[in-house]
Amino acid sequence: MTEWVKRLQGYVKIRVWGFAPQRFINLCSNKGILLWNIEKQEDVYTMCIGLRSFYELRPIARKTKVRVVISERYGLPFFVPGMLRRKAFLAGLFLAVAFWLISSLFVWDIQVTGNYQVTDDVFYSFLEQEGIHTGMRRSELNIGELEKQIRRKFSQVTWTSGRLDGTRLVIEVKENDMSVPEVVQDAAGAGKDLVAECNGVITDMIVRCGVPKVSIGSEVAKGDILVEGRIPIYAEDGTVREYRSVTPDADIVLEHTGTFQAYLPADYIRKKYTGRQKTFYFIHFGDREWKPEKKMDFLQYDSVLETCPVKALEYLQIPCMVGRITYREYQKTEYYYTVSEAETVLQKKIMDFLETLDEKGVQIISKDVKIETKRAGWTAHGELLLREAAVSLVDSRAEDTGAEDLDRNED
Repeated sequence: MTEWVKRLQGYVKIRVWGFAPQRFINLCSNKGILLWNIEKQEDVYTMCIGLRSFYELRPIARKTKVRVVISERYGLPFFVPGMLRRKAFLAGLFLAVAFWLISSLFVWDIQVTGNYQVTDDVFYSFLEQEGIHTGMRRSELNIGELEKQIRRKFSQVTWTSGRLDGTRLVIEVKENDMSVPEVVQDAAGAGKDLVAECNGVITDMIVRCGVPKVSIGSEVAKGDILVEGRIPIYAEDGTVREYRSVTPDADIVLEHTGTFQAYLPADYIRKKYTGRQKTFYFIHFGDREWKPEKKMDFLQYDSVLETCPVKALEYLQIPCMVGRITYREYQKTEYYYTVSEAETVLQKKIMDFLETLDEKGVQIISKDVKIETKRAGWTAHGELLLREAAVSLVDSRAEDTGAEDLDRNED
């Protein structure tokens, strides 16, 4: 803290030599003049002294018959006059500060986190429709209304929060993992039915809305109605007065047989890089882009794109991006799989297929997959016993007899 005070007030480093430099130092101490960093180099003393105190040294120097010369200057009083003479620097400093102040009035980056069911493209398209985009003024942003519109638009979103972090708009959402049953439609609605997507046996069944048509252990075929979306409303005499159309909501697990088949040809084409490459740089600012015209003499090549956003400060995002594109030449070379390589590739395809099923929530009960060699390559095929929710909603196929039943009861 003391160092900063000294620099704000300004101080100088002086060289003292002559008849009695030690007496000079003692007299300065008696008069309350602060000296620091005192060093002796042969017959010359160097020390630091405050700018105001320096002007009090003349009588002391005459009395002790020493010479005092300034060797270095420090602090704000010496820095400011030098900067005032540099007009280009001051103009640049003024423009930089003005640019930061004006840029802080706009939103230059939008970040969405917590969305898994709703993709980024869908989310950003929705924000664009609502008038939320990069480059908009911060004063035009109503975060409270935006949160309501997000919850109203996406039924999966159960909680949302928006905040401004500098010039970045951060939107955090939480999605509901549980399926939300749809509301009951009126009697004139067409209704929906829950049908099987494949042949199988029902191993688990929980119905929350709708009329179940099968039970656990039932064998069903593809397209069979599992839960009907027409709920009968009975009159006092036990007859059906009308049907109320609803959207069925149920958790149904089918056990069925699936197949897997993959083919791998004996030969394949692989890229062999020659080592020749060209690099081009570009700048992207707002909706405009500046990049040199590429003149490629490569017959076959691929490109590697690297981009880096420009940040003036941690919380000041700028709609500017610099990038680099590297083009690498290659030649197509034909290779042939060995038996071990072919088995490795096919095993990788089988594992990827099983991982995809697992990510979809499909339970694999058993599998029997074989790899066979063919004349033109290799093939992997087999059967799998699976358990999954292989059901879907379709328009109700039942005829709407509600009006006829209602007329019959009134008669």
